[in-house]
This record gives sequence, structure tokens and C-alpha cells, in this order.
Amino acid sequence: MDTSLIISNILNPPILFFFLGMTAVFVKSDLEIPPPVPKLFSLYLLFAIGFKGGVELIKSGITQEVVLTLLAAMLMACFVPIYTFFILKLKLDTYDAAAIAATYGSISAVTFITASAFLSELGITFDGYMVAALALMESPAIIVGLILVNIFTVDEKREFSWTEVLQEAFLNSSVFLLVGSLVIGVLTGEHGWQVLEPFTQGMFYGVLTFFLLDMGLVAARRIKDLQKTGLFLILFAILIPIVNAGIGLAISKFIGMPRGDALLFAVLCASASYIAVPAAMRMTVPEANPSLYVSTALAVTFPFNIIVGIPLYLYGINLLWR
Repeated sequence: MDTSLIISNILNPPILFFFLGMTAVFVKSDLEIPPPVPKLFSLYLLFAIGFKGGVELIKSGITQEVVLTLLAAMLMACFVPIYTFFILKLKLDTYDAAAIAATYGSISAVTFITASAFLSELGITFDGYMVAALALMESPAIIVGLILVNIFTVDEKREFSWTEVLQEAFLNSSVFLLVGSLVIGVLTGEHGWQVLEPFTQGMFYGVLTFFLLDMGLVAARRIKDLQKTGLFLILFAILIPIVNAGIGLAISKFIGMPRGDALLFAVLCASASYIAVPAAMRMTVPEANPSLYVSTALAVTFPFNIIVGIPLYLYGINLLWR
């Protein structure tokens, strides 16, 4: 593997600010970011990437490749939580296994955005409809995770509010804003892009950088929770993303995606949710331990993907796409 890809990725300002945030926690600096700021920035990132994706989607049109990619995205969002659930069941109870499986079946929008920035730095193009794939992969894993809980705890007569579950899966703020921005991008097209470009394009990397500074703070604070998870979950949080990325690359090759789209699809398959799914699991599966599914996704898989995973998956693409 070309280590210069990893070094180049690490030396990007957003990644360096992620490390700066982690360092601040380790050296016990009093660096704090007021809670409304990261929330505002996360909403901005979802809005910007959704809007850009909608504009790009209307440019590219609904081709066979687009349809196949979106179907593959939904398939992976259902398949990953099912197969990982049975792996996790070897060591964990049904509640924790289902919650972690759902976490890894869903996606991380920040990892996707970081991969997009990585491709832009390398001059590798990608299609905007991949944002639609991101939006479609957010919710199915939540539904599958809850179905698994229902099936494997049937004797305990648990009751779910499916209305609340579906509302959280499809109408939570992240999904709602992302899909809404995508639709507005489709409706307004190039004219809308020109009007909003200074806001959606010019500010994007600065906001991403500051957001990753906050993510570094949060991830470092979660590291101590890993003492509770044990080696099994730490290995799971590193190996499963690589396996999922490999499956994603195989699907990408079969569909005939270009290199940029293939990397983004692999990153979607490899990432894990630390916002939408944990919020849903806390509400619907209170028996599951949040320190397990949040700390593995945020303190292990997220930094692994943005530091090593993204260059590693591109290395695989460069081998397979020759």
C-alpha cells in the first residue's frame, strides 16, 4: 500500500484539527466548544452536501447505474446489521448485539464528507447521486435492528411503538434535512447552485475542519469507555468496516462504478452511525448499553476510517480498477 496516501490524508487540515481536538482532551486543556455550535455545523454540512447532491443528481439523470447503486445501498443497509448481529451474539446479549449491528448497518455522514474532501484533494471526480445513496442507507438499519430484537426476544413480550420507531428512522433531523436539501437541489438545479455557491461551497471546508475539531474532543472523551467493551468489540470495530468496504468494492466493480463513486460507496458500507442510530436505540431499546455502540463507532471506527480506512479502500480500488 502507498503510505503517501495515508500521510497525505493525515496532513489535511480537517484531519489535523481532529487530532488537535483529541490532544486537547489528553493534555486536559480547557478547550470547549459550546454545544449549539457543533449542532449548527452538522446541520450546515448535511444541508450543503444534500443540496450539492441534488444539483449533481439532476445533472447526471436517472441512469441504470444510478438505480443499481441506490438498490445496492439499501441492500447493504439491510444485510450488514443481519450478518453482524450473529457475530455479535457470540459474545453479547440480544439487545447489545442488535444495537451495535444497527449502528454498523447505518452510515456516518461526516466520514462520507471527509472522503469527498479526500477525493477532491486528489482530483478524483465523483457523482452527486452518491448523496442519495447516503440518505437511503441511514434508516433501514434501524428498522432491521428493531426487527432482530423483536424476533430474538419474542418470549419476553416486549412492546414497541412502531410509529415512534418509523418516525425516528425516517423523520429525524439528519435524514429530514439531508433528503429535503437533496430534493431542493433537484428542483432548483444549476440556477440554485449559482445562487448559493458562496455559502454551500466557499465555507464548506472551513466548517468541516471546525466540526472535526469538535469530533476529536468527543472521540477522545469516549476512549475511556473502550475499557468496558473489551478486545472483542475493538477488533470488531476495526475489522468489520474493512470487510464491509471489501463487499462494497466488489459490488461497485460489478455495477461498473467509476473510482470516485466506488470509494464513496465503500466508505458508506464501512462507516457506522454515531448520531441517528444511537438516538433511535436509546428510545426503543433502552436495555442496550450506549457505551458499547457509541464508543465503538465514534472512538474506534470513525478515526480508523478517516485516518487509515479511506486511503486503504482507495488502494484496493487502484488494484481492482486497473
